[in-house]
Amino acid sequence: MTAQPIRSDSRKDFILIHIDRSLIVVDKPTRLLSVPGRGPDKQDCLVTRLQVEFPDALIVHRLDYDTSGLIVLARGKAMHRELSILFQERRVEKRYVAVVEGKPEQECGEIDLPLIVDWPNRPLHKVDFEIGKPSLTRFQVTAYDSERHTSRVALVPETGRTHQLRVHMQSLGHPILGDPLYADEKAREKSDRLLLHAEYLSFVHPVTKKVLCFSCNAPF
Repeated sequence: MTAQPIRSDSRKDFILIHIDRSLIVVDKPTRLLSVPGRGPDKQDCLVTRLQVEFPDALIVHRLDYDTSGLIVLARGKAMHRELSILFQERRVEKRYVAVVEGKPEQECGEIDLPLIVDWPNRPLHKVDFEIGKPSLTRFQVTAYDSERHTSRVALVPETGRTHQLRVHMQSLGHPILGDPLYADEKAREKSDRLLLHAEYLSFVHPVTKKVLCFSCNAPF
């Protein structure tokens, strides 16, 4: 199902992709929190904006503040449990698109590097072979821009660690453009936003048992 906005409200800065009695799928813009953060200046977020119109909306998974794209919310606690199990058991297909610095040596491959929070430098995460949690990302280069020396890549996170795609691409030597946390100055300056977008989601609807597929093109 290609994203066909049901309604778009510039005051809310998100696009409603799908809604039924059980769940909501939204295209989140960049620079919007998924859930409230710490402090009064971080209370504005996707879920609180949605709850103005849909009070039963509950967050199931998150996207980083700087990442745009598809995100699923449950309607009510019972559905929240059902959808959370789907994500925990990795029964949700996810694909992201990113633009990275340089050109990877391999056109496709896996990045299997354990990750953990870098406590002295939070919110940064890092590769740690001793105490890091297993983390696996599959990647495929889909285009190369020789003038800018950048590559467009499809990313499939087999695990769902915080900042996984961002740290894995940095560790490969190809940081995502515009990344304020993990890119070097050269890669940061090539974009005024993080060029990472959740473009595809697919899962079995917990109630109807039908396979739902959503795609949403990146705005870059």
